[in-house]
Order: sequence, then C-alpha cells, then structure tokens
Amino acid sequence: MTRVLRAERKGPISGSTRSIVVFLHGYGANGADLLGLADPLGEHLPDTLFVAPDAPETIPDMPSGYQWFPIPWIDGSSEEAAERGMRAAIDDLNAFLDALMVDEDVLPEQVVLFGFSQGTMMSLHVAPRREDPVAGIVAFSGRLLEPDLLADEVVSRMPVLLVHGDADDLVPPQSLPEAAEALQQAGFEEVYAHIMKGTGHGIAPDGLSVALAFMRDKLSL
Repeated sequence: MTRVLRAERKGPISGSTRSIVVFLHGYGANGADLLGLADPLGEHLPDTLFVAPDAPETIPDMPSGYQWFPIPWIDGSSEEAAERGMRAAIDDLNAFLDALMVDEDVLPEQVVLFGFSQGTMMSLHVAPRREDPVAGIVAFSGRLLEPDLLADEVVSRMPVLLVHGDADDLVPPQSLPEAAEALQQAGFEEVYAHIMKGTGHGIAPDGLSVALAFMRDKLSL
C-alpha cells in the first residue's frame, strides 16, 4: 500500500501552470529544503509550478528530517531494510507523480524531476522505469543505483543532466562519470554533465545556472 507524500508547493508566477518541477530532497532534509530554489528559478520559469514532497519516512532523532530509504553506513540499518525501504519509496513516488499529473492536468513531457543526493538516486531510478518519459532529470550530487540493471529495466529515456561538486566528501564525485557511462550504455542519447569546482555536497550558483538552462530547453520555455 503506497503512502501519500506530503508536499510543499510554490505556484507559477504567471498564475498558469504549463510545466512542473518536482524537487526530491536528500537524506535528512525535507521538501522545504529545496523549495527555496523556486524563488530564483521561478523568475525564469514563470509558468512553472514547483512541488517538493517530503520523503515517506521520518528519521529517529531528526524531527524535521526525512529519508527515502535507510542508508546502512549512516544509520546502521541492514541492507535488507534499505532495499525494502527503497522499493516502498519507489511505489510512493510513482503514485505521487501519477496523481500530480492528473491533478494539474499536465503530461509527462511537461515535468522535470530535480533531485539532490538521495533524491537524485530516486529520480535516476524511478523515471527511466516509468511508461512515459518526463521532460528531463536534473541530478545533483547523487549516484545511479543498480547501474548494472538499468539497460535491462529501462522503459523510457529522457535527457539527463548530472551535476556534482568536485570536493564532495559524502557522495564521491566519481559517481557522475559512473552514472553517465551506465546511462549511455542503456541507450540514453542526451546525457549532460557539469562539475562544480571547489564545491562540496551542495548546489553552487554555477550548477544552478546550468540546471536552469537545461530545464528551460527541455520544457521548451
């Protein structure tokens, strides 16, 4: 049974929704954490609704922190618990996206998934296995889960922008070329990459600018 994800929202400046950016936050954060990016982005995407769901699971001792699934090396959980959590979160996110598109009357090609860290892992795993391709994936500071399975399990292919800080000490920068290689081997024709110089586990202004240009292009705005 899927869990309903609670989401923060910021409506389009124009008042008319022609596209949606779905922010998927990292481990220990929440939807509000990324929704702040809607302010600088919204000026350039006036017809875009920004939606930022909280991940489905709370984290012990972190009252406002959520996780898409447990991470064994951080919380001491088992690999089995992490796998169970990930499978459940995949179902939750798919149900959320399905309902969002119906409620807002938009097509998949009007939607961009914008992930950070664990949210990137979810984006890169879920979107290629959905029936219809979204407009694109913006993938900050994460990695591709189960890269060896992608070529066999991919259903739809969409443009992907991979962005990573070269000083990231939480998710190794090497995760970017590894993801790019697996995506290309799985038949993704539009895979772009940007390295944020001197940036740790975060989103730098140059990375956000590249992401904005990518989204404007793929949403035809």
